[in-house]
Amino acid sequence: MFLGFDWREMLTATMVLFAVIDIIGSIPIIVDLRKKVGHIQSEKASIVAAVLMVVFLFVGKELLNLIGIDVNSFAVAGSLIIFFLAIEMILGIRLYRDDTPSTASIVPIAFPLIAGAGTLTTILSLRAEYEVINIIIAIVLNTIFVYVVLKSSAKIERLFGKNGINVVRKIFGVILLAIAVKLFASNVMGLFQ
Repeated sequence: MFLGFDWREMLTATMVLFAVIDIIGSIPIIVDLRKKVGHIQSEKASIVAAVLMVVFLFVGKELLNLIGIDVNSFAVAGSLIIFFLAIEMILGIRLYRDDTPSTASIVPIAFPLIAGAGTLTTILSLRAEYEVINIIIAIVLNTIFVYVVLKSSAKIERLFGKNGINVVRKIFGVILLAIAVKLFASNVMGLFQ
């Protein structure tokens, strides 16, 4: 194998990241953000998210240790953010208010939507099991898919329609809520050990 490349590891890491990033489930959020700000900078959001993930792959654990935060605390904080995003989706309310958003590229799309605490924690977990080259390829493949979804958000909205987007938003809100609860439950016990 070249530099530790393994098809199985790469495909597994790609699928794990795909599930955690859940860009398909984020379509209602992306559509809503596009309506608020008028334009989503797909290229910028994708590149920034990829850079965040690759940098965190190499220095994430050390960075958290440097500021005195363990991976479990980071994951619990991420689960709370995901929880509140899910509540917004399910109940149709806005908890986070930015009255003058000028763009929707770095915040909240690149971080925390794509490269959020759940994704970054997953990258640390993958690093413990897989070769770095396989994780980097998985990040690149997911970034390409994210870019395509961001670029096509207007077409996706037209395909589903307003009611379809609302149904998808509620369904994925519940799924996101379940992910938040699972992430919280699996890491909160680690805080007390």
